[in-house]
Amino acid sequence: MTKRDYTQEFKEQILRECQEVGNVAVVARRHNISPNTIHTWRSKARKTGSTKPLPSDEAKRIKELEARLERISTENDRLKRIVAEKELQIAIMEEVSDLKNPR
Repeated sequence: MTKRDYTQEFKEQILRECQEVGNVAVVARRHNISPNTIHTWRSKARKTGSTKPLPSDEAKRIKELEARLERISTENDRLKRIVAEKELQIAIMEEVSDLKNPR
């Protein structure tokens, strides 16, 4: 068995496809990759925020971690706004429903 080197773009594409499809085995079969390989990529992405390895130079590593933290913080803020909007929509719909159908 030989080890193949996959590009970071390919790994990210596979992980996105797994998320869309919702089944690692199907995606693995489609691309002729071991499901364990995809699970390893997914685990690494969850731990570090990316499948891309961190640089070995400490200064570059810190800079990369700061950039990743900034991206994650921005995404977190965006998701919080979406959740708040949805909660507001639900509250409005419940209020309108109570007005139409008083108990």
